[in-house]
Amino acid sequence: MTKSLIALAVLSTASLANADAVTYAIDPSHTFVTFEASHFNTSTLRGRFDKKDGSVVFDRQAKSGKAEITLETNSVSTGVAPLDKHLRSKDFFDAEQSPSVKFVGNRFEFAGDKVSAVSGTLTMLGKTLPVTLKANRFNCYQNPLLKREVCGGDFETTIARSQWGMSYGLDYGLPDNIRLLIQVEAVKQ
Repeated sequence: MTKSLIALAVLSTASLANADAVTYAIDPSHTFVTFEASHFNTSTLRGRFDKKDGSVVFDRQAKSGKAEITLETNSVSTGVAPLDKHLRSKDFFDAEQSPSVKFVGNRFEFAGDKVSAVSGTLTMLGKTLPVTLKANRFNCYQNPLLKREVCGGDFETTIARSQWGMSYGLDYGLPDNIRLLIQVEAVKQ
């Protein structure tokens, strides 16, 4: 009976710890995932993923959360159709075999009451590696149209694409380092 009471107490404490966690659904019309890469040290190539989905579970009191965002690799867009086709090929995202890229953030860092970084993993081309997204801005507000709370911010990191096996063009000057920028807003559910 003592073991049962201890188990019940542990479960009750765990429930209370999650009592302030709130789920937010990523708003695709206010969420943009873009990337930047040097184009032969001349200019900056920019692209984005047009199809994305995700959610955030956020507990302000415990200063914790979990964020998930999934990008459809077939939706990569640079505004240049032949380049988009090449980016979807086996040389880069291999959209046929790897239809998505996924970030799962399970460690939130705070500066005061604001999220300052989210650490987790990025899965791309079948490989999962640690990534930290730095928050350049974070805020929550009451959306006057939706009549619900919305939280979001601008997050960024730089990755070496070769770590995920994307090494096309490195031998003739295409950059390895890619800057990822995620502008996200998520609506309280």
